[in-house]
Amino acid sequence: MGEITYLTKEGLENLKNELNQLKSVERPRISKAIAEAREKGDLSENAEYDAAKEAQGMLEMKIAQLQTLMANARLIDASKVDTSRVTILCSVKVKNHSLKKEFTYMLVSEKEADIKLSKISVKSAIGAALMGKEKGDIVEVQVPAGMMKLEILDIFR
Repeated sequence: MGEITYLTKEGLENLKNELNQLKSVERPRISKAIAEAREKGDLSENAEYDAAKEAQGMLEMKIAQLQTLMANARLIDASKVDTSRVTILCSVKVKNHSLKKEFTYMLVSEKEADIKLSKISVKSAIGAALMGKEKGDIVEVQVPAGMMKLEILDIFR
């Protein structure tokens, strides 16, 4: 059994769509490429065949990973998230004392993290440091740029 991954309904739907794309579009495309390369003759010196077989192996590995991820996924209902402490699917407004700026992050699973959308993983340095903390807490986080001091201003859905 793999590691449990907590996902939103949207995140689970994205995984299902990606898996469907790989199975229904990519798998037939690679099978066709293998068949075409096979028709060209001697397989021992056929670079196209080797490349297609390698692509097939990578695709099947990706499909297996997604299937395992989905089998171990747990759906989280955002409406039932407790906002008294920082947990997955909470949005957290923090003040960076070094920059004297405020930021809002939503804590999500690694699979759903997207910094452009201010979604950070609960396993990232900042996400892990914020988990379980309450409004008013000050957290120090070691990041590549140095030590970051964050004050939790608000926790909400």
